[in-house]
Amino acid sequence: MRKLVLLRHAVRSVIYAGSGAFVVLLVLAVLYLDNQPDLEVWHQAELDAEFTADSPVRTFEDYLRLEDRLFRQLDEHVYARIGAEDRLDINRYNRGSLSDPRRWPRNWNRSFEFGSDAPRLGVLLLHGMSDAPYSLHSLGERLNAAGAQVLGLRLPGHGTAPVGLTTVRWEDMAAAVRLAMRHLREELGDKPLYIIGYSNGGALAVEYALSALRDASLPPLAGVVLISPAIGVSPVAALAVWQARLGHLLRLPKLEWNSVQPEYDPFKYNSFAVNAGNQVYRLTGAIQSRFDTLDEDELARFPPLLAFQSVVDATVSPRDLVHGLFDRLPSGRHELVGFDLNRVSGVVYLLRRDPGPALEALMRKPDRDFTLTLLANAGADSSDIVIRRAGPGETSATRTTTTMKWPQDVYSLAHIALPFRGDDPLYGGDSPARSPGIRLGKFALRGERGVLRISATDMLRLHWNPFYDYLQQRVLGFVQAAD
Repeated sequence: MRKLVLLRHAVRSVIYAGSGAFVVLLVLAVLYLDNQPDLEVWHQAELDAEFTADSPVRTFEDYLRLEDRLFRQLDEHVYARIGAEDRLDINRYNRGSLSDPRRWPRNWNRSFEFGSDAPRLGVLLLHGMSDAPYSLHSLGERLNAAGAQVLGLRLPGHGTAPVGLTTVRWEDMAAAVRLAMRHLREELGDKPLYIIGYSNGGALAVEYALSALRDASLPPLAGVVLISPAIGVSPVAALAVWQARLGHLLRLPKLEWNSVQPEYDPFKYNSFAVNAGNQVYRLTGAIQSRFDTLDEDELARFPPLLAFQSVVDATVSPRDLVHGLFDRLPSGRHELVGFDLNRVSGVVYLLRRDPGPALEALMRKPDRDFTLTLLANAGADSSDIVIRRAGPGETSATRTTTTMKWPQDVYSLAHIALPFRGDDPLYGGDSPARSPGIRLGKFALRGERGVLRISATDMLRLHWNPFYDYLQQRVLGFVQAAD
């Protein structure tokens, strides 16, 4: 009996100690997370004219009218209310600054449509989370010149102020995609329709394609192009939502944010809300659940797929792109194009983990049901690029030489780099086109670490794609092949 009493006391002590430690850790975590810069008007403004899945909007014209109202609210509740201390040359919300979107010939935060007198096909462009239609506008212009009617959709929560990311749901974005696709069908009749999705826009493209396999009311797709698609993200995103809920409970609004940054980019939020990451996680989970409900005959009707992915990506998981998408599709006209590391730079010695062995295993995999294309160094001492390509079931690759080269001092592509030309006026490299405002492609300030609110990793991250012309050529060939 005495032993039982002692055991109960010991268990209670452990529980009390554990509870106390949890409370202490929770308090420390809250204090740490709340120790971010103060929230600004663009983190807190109420913009209630945003589209949601429940909005009484039936046509794309209605969507644009609601967008007009939303941007009037943005002017009234954000631009007109910034303080004197925020009237800086690199504040996006200071009218006339270098980061003001209105300095550009078009405000690429807005939805846009490039029409054609005799369109041969239709293309819907879907940007990424915290992004704007600017990210795919160059590709859209080229497709339009080739005879496509192009619609660049501003997804809900985007293009206005970062506060939009605190409440947006992936279902709202999916509803906007359906609205835009029906608009293209009404405009183009039975012409082939495509979706090109970047990052989270890629996940929305896949979700739509899967839904259209069973929902006859959704216009079918002739093909899907994915650029750095979000098919898998870290499970930490699912846990982080509790951070935001705790902040709401304790009335600590800073806890709704993973990062609070100066807003110097005219077409992308620099601050990132916890809810945004959670919505990507929920969307990718919904995609996997949708796969589980479809049989092989239905999946055999999945439209041809062309995806572009850097083999190293700090935002999305290249591994999940293979296992969560390509491996789940039956054999078809599907291709994954990977951009390898620049191995001539000697960077392999410095890598935390080399993706090379996994790539070689995938290239030799006999039951691979898709084409794998890899842009890689021609040799250990060469910056020249060769294209290695293996079709479904092939265990050896053909090798094609190219005129492409790795730029000096670039060791890999980055998630944010793939959709941007080297001469992009905002994000371009050494020889960008003339910019009407700020330039961010070579934005790297040097000094002591820990001084600036902008991290060195953000400044040094590659913003442009040295192989953009190849990507564009492949996309054009893909959509024209089924024209």
